[in-house]
Amino acid sequence: MKKWLILPVLLAAGALGYYYWNTHHKATPVAQNPGRPATATIEARNISFILTSAGDIGPADQVSVRPEINGKISVLPVDIGDQVKKGELLFALDDTDLQSQRSSCLTDIEGTKLQVQKCHRNYDRSEQLYQAKLISQETYEDTKTDFQVATNTLEKAEKALRLVDDQLSKTRIVAPFDCTILTRPVSMGQAVSGSGGFNAGTEVLTIANLHDMIVNAHVNQADVTRMVSGQVVDLEVEAVPGLKFKGTVSRIAPQATLKNNIKGFAAQILLKDIDPRVRPGMTANLSIPLASAENVVAVPLAAVFTEMNERYVYVKKDDAFEIRMIRLGVVDYQFAEVLDGLKTGEVVSMVRPPEAAELKMPPTLAKPEKKSTVLIAPADGASTNRAANVGKRAVL
Repeated sequence: MKKWLILPVLLAAGALGYYYWNTHHKATPVAQNPGRPATATIEARNISFILTSAGDIGPADQVSVRPEINGKISVLPVDIGDQVKKGELLFALDDTDLQSQRSSCLTDIEGTKLQVQKCHRNYDRSEQLYQAKLISQETYEDTKTDFQVATNTLEKAEKALRLVDDQLSKTRIVAPFDCTILTRPVSMGQAVSGSGGFNAGTEVLTIANLHDMIVNAHVNQADVTRMVSGQVVDLEVEAVPGLKFKGTVSRIAPQATLKNNIKGFAAQILLKDIDPRVRPGMTANLSIPLASAENVVAVPLAAVFTEMNERYVYVKKDDAFEIRMIRLGVVDYQFAEVLDGLKTGEVVSMVRPPEAAELKMPPTLAKPEKKSTVLIAPADGASTNRAANVGKRAVL
């Protein structure tokens, strides 16, 4: 009997405890969280919005060297890592058969020239005899035809010689620019096919200019509109701690692509006179300054709230707060430049105050005659109101 009396008492006590905990938990404002400041004082500071990205380092000029004709490697004076000057020999093909063809062409040309000279003499003599009416027209036409045939044969033999000389010139491959040998997949004596065939030829060497290198980066579509060609970029190489240098944006792709399921645009950063320790394939971290403002009135992003595309803050007035509309300029990951609405020394709330529901929104700030683009940096999830600014670009 006592058990049945105790059970309702326990249930009632549990329900009362849950109601009290739930009511007290909901009513406790975020500002009472001791681990987070409730207010911030407006002060002047420098703001710089920097885009960070990463890319792979590669040579600006890289060429796969393949012969134009079939042949066998007879000279291969270079190896991986060798530095070669422009015009120096990279490799040569065996030209024994071509030299034989060239000798035959020269012999044919000499014989054909003699035949042309003979036919020319006969033609001149028959023309004189024909004018004197000592031979028939048929005989005269025959000597004229023989002379034209011999001339055509000579032109054909000379053309064959030019073709052989052209092939001979393709047996010696020289460096098109100052370069470094990256790969050499063939060896001396190996037969290779020319690039004129169906398989695009055999790759003999891969060469690259390592004096001028590039970084291929993938820039998010929300940031690419702020980049321009010629912009200076700060770089760091992960493989060489402490190494910092600068590059220049040389090219931005006109069309977006997907990389790691992120839509963005390929950007090329040109590097010159870089440290010799930097090699192709290394990863570079990029810092691209997009906007900056010095000694300006700044407000923490956590204190900025957004509603109906309007931004406002809660400004402390005596012992209460009032809503103040503001206009922002350059924004980084923590602070925003205030163009209008706040001044240094004022105190703003980092959270919605308890009396926020009773406050009325003031009139919208007057729009400036010249429109300015507000740069909103991606939020890091530190606060709810910052998350509302993710990826937004508003024109004020």
